[in-house]
Amino acid sequence: MTERPFIPVRIAVLTVSDTRTLADDKSGQTLADRIAEAGHILADRAIVTDDGAKIRDKVLAWSKNEGVDVVITTGGTGFTGRDVTPEALEPVFEKRMDGFSEVFHRISYDKIGTSTIQSRATGGVVNATFVFVLPGSPGACRDAWDGILKAQLDYRHMPCNFVEIMPRLDEHLRRGGG
Repeated sequence: MTERPFIPVRIAVLTVSDTRTLADDKSGQTLADRIAEAGHILADRAIVTDDGAKIRDKVLAWSKNEGVDVVITTGGTGFTGRDVTPEALEPVFEKRMDGFSEVFHRISYDKIGTSTIQSRATGGVVNATFVFVLPGSPGACRDAWDGILKAQLDYRHMPCNFVEIMPRLDEHLRRGGG
């Protein structure tokens, strides 16, 4: 069997926080470092406040940008009044990725036990772009990247991966479907 080539993916990272700046954004930096170490391209990086409209607008803009294949958000997945990232993004998911949340919680449970239930990590597809919604801690970002995303965003990962289906995410639009 011929070995598959590595295909770099263009990934945008959005930190959702009322208090962070790029200089002290440890979670966003954790993701940016891992993206680069894996050989992918950091397409963009930004910080928005815990405001549903701002979160949704930024992710929607990236999802319509041909230079972005994947969006990863970090922050706003808890239960406090300001945690609104899932509420902002799940309504625009064309398809939900329940398995992402389930596997994330399994990995997290092995590290932090029942405290994993305090996260509402989720994932889906928006405008033929994969979107992953992660908690705002560097540990959660490491767990999601190392335990799920690194493999699924690598075309060489078998038996299947996200990269090989990226060209078909919008086939319903090309066929004239809605």
